[in-house]
Amino acid sequence: MDKTYDPQQVEDRLYNEWMEKGYFRAEVDENKEPFTIVIPPPNVTGQLH
Repeated sequence: MDKTYDPQQVEDRLYNEWMEKGYFRAEVDENKEPFTIVIPPPNVTGQLH
């Protein structure tokens, strides 16, 4: 295991894989009722809670 974490080394590979697999694409089903999820913006600490 590396002593330090290099996010660029890991995240570039994962991001490209996720793009190829379409993980960021939304699927529209005209037969289903649309919905939304409301979440609060992060507070000063950056935490949601």
